[in-house]
Amino acid sequence: MNDDERTEIAALGYERARDELVNVVKMLEQGGMDLDDSLALWERGEALATRCEQHLAGARKRVEDALAHRTSAE
Repeated sequence: MNDDERTEIAALGYERARDELVNVVKMLEQGGMDLDDSLALWERGEALATRCEQHLAGARKRVEDALAHRTSAE
């Protein structure tokens, strides 16, 4: 995966990254690609999964912060 692809993935929102990851998994499950194409697609899937995890971690932190703020305000 090149730097342009990494930059593109880093700019994706959660839903877009998730949807593309679902498509990557479907394509890999279907098979029929040569090894190099399969590996490139797998690498993209890994990068998309990491991006989704980043979004979820950020959302989790925001919820935790909101709950902590609410508790300290009581």
